[in-house]
Amino acid sequence: MTTHTDRAYERDLNNLRERLLVMGKRVQAMIAESVLALTARDSKLAEHVLKSDLAVNRLELEIDDLCRKIIALRQPAASDLRLITTAVKIVTDLERVGDLAVNIAERATDLNKAEPLPSYDDLPRLAELAQSQLRNALESFVKRDVVQAERVLTSDDFLDALFVKLFNELLQLMMEESKTIRRATSLLFVAKHLERIGDHATNVAEMVIYLVKGTDVRHPTSRTGG
Repeated sequence: MTTHTDRAYERDLNNLRERLLVMGKRVQAMIAESVLALTARDSKLAEHVLKSDLAVNRLELEIDDLCRKIIALRQPAASDLRLITTAVKIVTDLERVGDLAVNIAERATDLNKAEPLPSYDDLPRLAELAQSQLRNALESFVKRDVVQAERVLTSDDFLDALFVKLFNELLQLMMEESKTIRRATSLLFVAKHLERIGDHATNVAEMVIYLVKGTDVRHPTSRTGG
């Protein structure tokens, strides 16, 4: 009977990991599609992103329910409890990333109806970096790789710097050509959404460090003696 229970417990934990990774892959696809909908002016692809959000929301509910089930029925040990609490926090970040991808897709739909602005190479670069950050954060979770998670934290500075550069470029455009203000403002929102995706990737990486080392590295300056 104990063996049966242990196997059921392991199945639940494996299912939790697998569902989380499925959600991560879907969210990554949504980011890529939303940016492509903008750069390729493909509004049908933007519509697909909106529909994909429903599946992501369902996965969030499934994972939350599974976590509650494991805690209630399995009485997890400390290390497994860290996995469960980490999963709950990561799934929240992934759901918010999905929402940001939807916001980008909605901006793309609007911008695709207007005359395109001059090409900004920094926008696809910002999108690529945001996607890379999230991908590396999720890989660090799969591998329990603290070094890779820490690289995500340090790389966030590059993403922030690129966002500031793009922000200044678009601001300059609006100052020089007032007729571009509405479209440039929409692109600024897209850039901000991508920067926020990078922040969520950082959150995931911080939770991986907590999972592996049991050390909470969030908000270090807010800690006593920090």
